[in-house]
Amino acid sequence: MRQIKIGETTETVIERSDYPPEKIRQILGNETIAVLGYGVQGRGQSLNMKDNGVRVIVGQRPGTRSWAAAQKDGWVPGQTLLPLEEAARRGTIVEYLLSDAGQKDYWSTLKPLLTAGKALYFSHGFSIVYGEQTGVVPPKDIDVILVAPKGSGTTVRRHFLEGKGINASFAVHQDATGRARERCLACGIAIGSGYLFETTFHKEVVSDLTGERGVLMGAIYGLWLAQYEVLREHGHSPSEAFNETVEEATQSLYPLIAENGMDWMYANCSTTAQRGALDWFKRFRDVVKPLFEQLYKKVESGEETRRTLECNSRSDYREQLEKELKEIAESEMWRAGSVVRSLRPERVSEK
Repeated sequence: MRQIKIGETTETVIERSDYPPEKIRQILGNETIAVLGYGVQGRGQSLNMKDNGVRVIVGQRPGTRSWAAAQKDGWVPGQTLLPLEEAARRGTIVEYLLSDAGQKDYWSTLKPLLTAGKALYFSHGFSIVYGEQTGVVPPKDIDVILVAPKGSGTTVRRHFLEGKGINASFAVHQDATGRARERCLACGIAIGSGYLFETTFHKEVVSDLTGERGVLMGAIYGLWLAQYEVLREHGHSPSEAFNETVEEATQSLYPLIAENGMDWMYANCSTTAQRGALDWFKRFRDVVKPLFEQLYKKVESGEETRRTLECNSRSDYREQLEKELKEIAESEMWRAGSVVRSLRPERVSEK
């Protein structure tokens, strides 16, 4: 555990060394962790916990693609792979990792199975914070905790296998047993986190929804697409437009930022690039910041939540999603990207 100070703000950070394997097993030794849902987060978190010596069972609907994927990963039907209700019944800590819309739909079935002393674990504050929309209001006699990895479940698993850990947020919403915090932190390290930063359910969901729609996914793709289209409209080839928009960012510059920060990346670029970046970043900030303010207000008010639940609850949601993703995949920008990626040295060596 360490104290970090950024400006006038001091934060306590939980480190992996604070919860070595023997301490995790001591805290969770009598627990059964039931992971409901075997999507991206469910898979990564459950496999990491199993590898860390924690007793884990997976709950999933039989006959689905996720059930088949869990079997392929070594979960045994009737033993460690069970229907959702049976897993929830057996679990003492229930990781509720269905989709946000799925959590809303399944809540009336799950709630009676959350008997006194259990813990209900989330990786997103969505269902609790927007409970008036989801209907998710936990019983008063259980712990309600959160561990939110700052990345995809694929990254959670990949980092774990590489001996690294991903950053994660943690929060305790309800402590009925007096053990909620210890359960939360032990689970947080067991799933593969390297560092845990304390937050609240409300702050986690507002920052997360803003980030996903903003620089993590929505805004970054919007910026890439705008630059790509401008370059193409002025006669640049697809490969040149893609290289200058995406490839150089993801393969060269973003890794430099990850290593030592934005200033270090700037210092390791040409003086022409430095001058251009320093002259233009505030102009982009000034144009985009009002849009981020609008986005933040829509998230905090619950408007974005309502749209998410409405869209994801439609019977044709999966078909519409596949259609939208196909449009992106078949766009010229990402067809160019597929060709450019195929030329990377590691791809060539695999052929």
